[in-house]
Amino acid sequence: MWAPAPVALALALTALTACGPRISNHGYVAVPGALEQLEAGVHDRQAVGLLLGTPSATALFGGETWFYIGIAREEFAFYRPDAVAQTVTAIAFDDDGTLREVVSFDIAAAAAIQPVERVTPTYGRQLGLLEQLFGNLGRVGNQNRPLPGP
Repeated sequence: MWAPAPVALALALTALTACGPRISNHGYVAVPGALEQLEAGVHDRQAVGLLLGTPSATALFGGETWFYIGIAREEFAFYRPDAVAQTVTAIAFDDDGTLREVVSFDIAAAAAIQPVERVTPTYGRQLGLLEQLFGNLGRVGNQNRPLPGP
């Protein structure tokens, strides 16, 4: 005979596990122990590239600095994803390409950035609602007319 209680329990457990949060990693995911192998004054750009891979970004100005950036986000259903872990590793090189310094930052060192609330003014004529709706009435049917010009 069919027992509805175990089937209902199994369906309820399946539904609850389907709604759990999902963690997704983006950017650089560090290999355990890879950063500890780097030694200042010993390794060069090629050795760092072979050990860590291609950097996420490089410094635009000044000395040679490579950045390895990774973030883990928790996504739950249709809500906005939240950052649960973030790492930025900066690797600085001397002028001759020798490793000078390795510095790592986590999400606690991240600065909150507040966007500016200003509005950029645009110049020109402000069209009202009726002008926007009826502005192209006289232009309908003139697709085959040649464009003015020299």
